[in-house]
Amino acid sequence: MIIRIKKNADGRTSLACTREDGSTTWQSLSGGQAAFFPRHDLTHYAVETVLGQGGGFYGLIASGWELTDFGKPWPRGRIPLGAILSETIVGLLDLERGSGDLIRAVDINCRLDDVRAEHGAEPADEISEDDLARIRRRRGELFAKWEAVEPGNTLELPFDLTPGHPS
Repeated sequence: MIIRIKKNADGRTSLACTREDGSTTWQSLSGGQAAFFPRHDLTHYAVETVLGQGGGFYGLIASGWELTDFGKPWPRGRIPLGAILSETIVGLLDLERGSGDLIRAVDINCRLDDVRAEHGAEPADEISEDDLARIRRRRGELFAKWEAVEPGNTLELPFDLTPGHPS
């Protein structure tokens, strides 16, 4: 899948994802959403590619979910647990970015254990401090690429979690 995040000259941004079959889903954002979501979406990319989370946000998009499926009236029903776990990690990293207070892997793992328990799922592999450092490095690289995008241009990223493919 190809992910494209466009920075428009008027301050709007857009996210478009073109799947392997050629189908596309996209959305345009303005105001505060246009400022927030590119970094949020890039954090998803960092988390999901570093941890190999094929069941996260971009994995669902690659499998056919539409961007409009991630909100009311929830046309596909409940979001699968894998995507909820991904969103939990991304949300914690968004809080970290907003507050400047670094979160520890142990804190992420505690929250993920709570989410799994809420969904009746068993505990799973934990995120290590090394995993968290790799996510932060990747996120930093992506944020730098986004900052370098001139208005009217697009940041393009491949998303493929098949073995041996570097996303």
